[in-house]
Amino acid sequence: MATTHNLGFPRIGAKRQLKFALEAYWRGDIDPSDLLEAAEQRRRENLQFQRHLDWQTVGDFSLYDHVLDSSFLLGNLPPRFRRNDGIPPLDNYFRVARGRSTDETPPAVAGEMTKWFDTNYHYIVPEFLRDTQFRLHPDALLSRIAEASEHGHQVKPVILGPVTYLWLGKSKDDGDRLDLLDRLLPVYRALLTRLAEAGVTWLQIDEPILVTELPPAWQHALRMTYYQLQAGPVKLLLTTYFGRLRENLQLACELPVAGLHIDACRHRDEVNQVIDWLPTHKILSLGVIDGRNIWKSDLNGLLDWLEPIHRRLDERLWLAPSCSLLHLPVDLESENELKAEIGAWLSFARQKLIELQVLATALNQGREAVAQALTDNAESISARQQSQRVHRSAIHERLAGITRSMAQRQSPYASRRQRQRESLRLPLLPTTTIGSFPQTTEIRQCRRDYRNGKITQDAYSSAMQQEIAYCIRQQETIGLDVLVHGEPERNDMVEYFGEQLDGFAFTRHGWVQSYGSRCVKPPIIYGDIERPNSITVDWTGYAQSLTEKPVKGMLTGPVTMLNWSFVRDDQPRANTCLQLALALRDEVLELEQAGIRIIQIDEAALREGLPLRRSEWQTYLDWAVQAFSITANGVQDPTQIHTHMCYSEFNDIIEAIASMDADVITIETSRSDAELLDVFEAFDYPNEIGPGVYDIHTPNIPDTQDILKLMRQAMKRIPPERLWINPDCGLKTRQWREVIPALENMQQAARILREKILQSTLA
Repeated sequence: MATTHNLGFPRIGAKRQLKFALEAYWRGDIDPSDLLEAAEQRRRENLQFQRHLDWQTVGDFSLYDHVLDSSFLLGNLPPRFRRNDGIPPLDNYFRVARGRSTDETPPAVAGEMTKWFDTNYHYIVPEFLRDTQFRLHPDALLSRIAEASEHGHQVKPVILGPVTYLWLGKSKDDGDRLDLLDRLLPVYRALLTRLAEAGVTWLQIDEPILVTELPPAWQHALRMTYYQLQAGPVKLLLTTYFGRLRENLQLACELPVAGLHIDACRHRDEVNQVIDWLPTHKILSLGVIDGRNIWKSDLNGLLDWLEPIHRRLDERLWLAPSCSLLHLPVDLESENELKAEIGAWLSFARQKLIELQVLATALNQGREAVAQALTDNAESISARQQSQRVHRSAIHERLAGITRSMAQRQSPYASRRQRQRESLRLPLLPTTTIGSFPQTTEIRQCRRDYRNGKITQDAYSSAMQQEIAYCIRQQETIGLDVLVHGEPERNDMVEYFGEQLDGFAFTRHGWVQSYGSRCVKPPIIYGDIERPNSITVDWTGYAQSLTEKPVKGMLTGPVTMLNWSFVRDDQPRANTCLQLALALRDEVLELEQAGIRIIQIDEAALREGLPLRRSEWQTYLDWAVQAFSITANGVQDPTQIHTHMCYSEFNDIIEAIASMDADVITIETSRSDAELLDVFEAFDYPNEIGPGVYDIHTPNIPDTQDILKLMRQAMKRIPPERLWINPDCGLKTRQWREVIPALENMQQAARILREKILQSTLA
């Protein structure tokens, strides 16, 4: 009999219930017991969704981030959070995550945040010192095991493996993370004992670094770790996901664990070799349902492949999604506005688990036991393949007509720079923001009313123009040099553009957690892409009409739109990205024609699309940079092109970023303590740079001295004539009462630096 289980489930709730509870707690509107009750309700609901599986997963739920939970489980907090002056543990948890919990808790520098492998999920980076000590704090995990067991669930807890935990963290001094493994493993052994005492028989232990290119020292660390843990009283299911094992395949098969899970969706070709090499006493868990995309699985095709494997492995075969379903919306059933034809092609987290159960039933009882489900599935797969919505010949003809010159600016940067300075006449160290301003309750309500037909197009446009005018006035009062229109009309930086392009579909409730309470609703790219009408020109043009200062046109770049969407799987991602590039190129040229002299094309997700193996990077970077360049480089020399990248460690791809040839790039430096600037000591970046000096992912307001410190660090590496001053990301999630003083401090720092540079020049 094949066994079914799950690696993890979305936490936020089908209607974002946890998000709203978290934000209510942070505002002080509810107390801790209310928040914890809301969290318990989500966990109960999630377990109910998984009731038909043989094993139900616990430990995958988090109030903010599962890696941060691991740090608390292991007693590894940054030193600045260890003396909490009586701050309750819950509030101290949120201080690490976001800099403060409620307005009453003292602010602190939040933990650094970065992307979870090649996904759009962000985790809080563990911090290590040479003298870091670990101490087990298992109560939260044990209470969740007890909670699930009381309701009759057969539980399989999940924890992050010790080697991956160290891999994901950063040393804050000159210590080696691997030197800490000897101190960490006793804590894991103690945890296994506590789990066994709680009645746990199987433990899912995630080591996704096995799908990356591991140095020999890290491969050795994995061997040592599991040889030490093998004597523990709990069976270990070692889980890998997001890619191939390749040179780590033999290592993964030989580790002394009771079972191994591999991603059989992305790279099915390794499965037979794993079956051959895996000892006959071990369980093999195959991730056969795609946990990263929303398309229905071809169940009949999967069964054709799985049935021989099942005959060979029998009870040693477990079935699961390829990875945690954290990266998917919760439930397709609530989507009643999708076109029926497109909705029939989709499968969200709940539906993925139903697909999994259909497969297991067919294997265990025969296909006739689920004949109708298999017939319905086959019809959906066939309908999508044959749909005329998907393929449009004219778009493919335009794609074939791309030339090398379309990706090149007219003149080199040095020539463009002079013409742009003459045109824009900006001061030294110009100040700007990244694009969005606070999305107030009134703005969101107005958009809802317009979408639901409660107000007219004219009334909506008038309301948005009022918001734009307010944003322009605030920026002029503060004294910023390059303004933005504030984006009140935009629900999301990807969704907004996708709504106005052919080839996209949209959900009403398809929310996916990005970090903490921040959720996104990824568009669905189901077919060929085209821009039927202008998207941003009217709004940006209106903003420019209100001021003499330059207003940036604000676009989301093609690579970010690709990486932050659910992408069709019936053609190469590169082709889809180039279709996006051509559509956005039309928008860029129309903005320029309308008199917009600065155009920002955000590529926040450029790095997260990198393959997990460095050997595959160049192929991706070649077509990603080409797509950006086709979007941006049709403009005349006086038009200044900006791009923005946030929370991405791109030091190792700086040459590719330089080849994008954007006139100005803005980056994050505030939360990572300017570490990203180190690359500019070794690499002479040729164009202009705006290091983000205001961490917008925390409610903390940076003071002028903090901003000056960061800018002085930047000026040691980059000449001031090539520096800008800006926040590290858009401001839509913040409140005006935070934004205005923060930007005033930023502007004040610019004035101080300009005066000092002027004095130095005169001296």
